[in-house]
Amino acid sequence: MAGNSEPLSPRAKLAVTAGRAAAAVSKAAGRGSGSVIGGKVALRLDPDLLSRLAQHLDVILVSATNGKTTTTRLIAEALRAAGPVVSNALGANMPAGITSALAGGSDARYGVIEVDEKYLAGVARDTEPKAIALLNLSRDQLDRAAETRMLAEKWREGLTGSKAVVIANADDPLIVWAASSSPNVVWVAAGQEWKDDAWSCPSCGGVLQRPGDDWVCGECGFRRPVPSWALNGDYVLDPHGAAWPIQLQLPGRANKANAATSAAVAATFGVPPQVALERMYQVQAVAGRYDVVTFQERQLRLLLAKNPAGWLETFSLIDPPPTPVILSVNARGADGTDTSWLWDVDYTRLAGHPICVIGDRKLDLAVRLEVAGLDFRVCADADEAVRISPPGRIEVIANYTAFQDLRRRVGN
Repeated sequence: MAGNSEPLSPRAKLAVTAGRAAAAVSKAAGRGSGSVIGGKVALRLDPDLLSRLAQHLDVILVSATNGKTTTTRLIAEALRAAGPVVSNALGANMPAGITSALAGGSDARYGVIEVDEKYLAGVARDTEPKAIALLNLSRDQLDRAAETRMLAEKWREGLTGSKAVVIANADDPLIVWAASSSPNVVWVAAGQEWKDDAWSCPSCGGVLQRPGDDWVCGECGFRRPVPSWALNGDYVLDPHGAAWPIQLQLPGRANKANAATSAAVAATFGVPPQVALERMYQVQAVAGRYDVVTFQERQLRLLLAKNPAGWLETFSLIDPPPTPVILSVNARGADGTDTSWLWDVDYTRLAGHPICVIGDRKLDLAVRLEVAGLDFRVCADADEAVRISPPGRIEVIANYTAFQDLRRRVGN
């Protein structure tokens, strides 16, 4: 367990106070929660503040291309059974946002922290985590992030010799490669729907063979490890073979996988699977994801999909045709400015749905849907798209900044 920390130094206290003031000004000006600017100000005054704030916590880091915000929330809910938790629940997952979140957790026992993939090694170095959850790696923000194999290699180097328990997805070869340098790994069979970034061996570059749920490199023998936890339909199988029912208010197979990993993390800190999973049921939405809102007397379900793997998972959970669908895509800094990833998404899965297209890059998306042979309408904004959509609840799928735009417009 984390020990009691030394009191914060005057410099650290000043940094925390200044950060909170900057955050409050930013929030009052309508520029978001203020957590990022608050963290930046605090770190400018005390560059070691993150490590100081983490020293009294049992820290759990969560990183992945998809699902880290939801999994962070599920782990946080589960661990509250064992003590107070501080977490960056709104998804500000770079050092400034993490610092801002931890500044509000002086009485917490656990720090459950979502970390952007590029910053995992550095944040792990600063916070000395007790556990690290690694869910998946796939292509995302190609103009900003490293190629997936390079990112896995950076994780592998950063985790070498780590004292943390690493809870890792045995079904993603890139995750297995990254985690294998750690001396203490708990493997979870969480599944992998998107496989287009995992056909070559991350160890030697050979072609991976995928018999059934297994995978193995025919050249060097690098293979799927034997998991001790597993997602099996609507159940989590624990290391003793006991099956625990997953009952979530969050939709889709991907969230059951997130719950399985979260149960394994909670068990590392002594929270039994039954208790952990019961607490996870309380989560209805995560930073607006999956919320159902009323707008123009219509019900809209808001779904976030930021990259090909995320879109694939989202298509699997929306209501079947003829449910109307609104798609919104931007390409701002937080999204990545390269929209070539649209061509990696199998939009033919939307056949039969009435589709409206909005967002900064609606014409890019329109070209992609045209090539996919789908019927759709290009609309000026969400108001028009909702107005012309046929009856029924509307599934709204958007990438990161488009999702935030929609949340502001529909009042959520």
